[in-house]
Amino acid sequence: MLVASIVVSALLAFAVGGSGFNKLIKHETVMKAMDVVRVPRDRVWMLGVVEIAAALGLVAGIFWWPIGVAAAIGVIVYFVGAVVAHLRVSDTQGLGAPAVLLLAGVASLVLRLLSV
Repeated sequence: MLVASIVVSALLAFAVGGSGFNKLIKHETVMKAMDVVRVPRDRVWMLGVVEIAAALGLVAGIFWWPIGVAAAIGVIVYFVGAVVAHLRVSDTQGLGAPAVLLLAGVASLVLRLLSV
């Protein structure tokens, strides 16, 4: 289970970190998606910082499991919010990525808890 936990956490950290980076640099595709879910453009950077913090927590959690558990819970909460934001505006086309990352967060949490 430990190897699976490390692989899932590392891949999730890469995906969430990349998403956060794209928010920080205000990539136009990301900004358009934020406009759809009505996130003010001047606040998108905050979401990017949260995602990068989550990615760092997932990586640190490989070495000390309590941080990994906390980071995975944070990822789950974050992406539940993202899914709700897309559903709130009936954006079913933009629902895929947050839903997949939410499931990856759940997988990361479960695997990490099973490998303790």
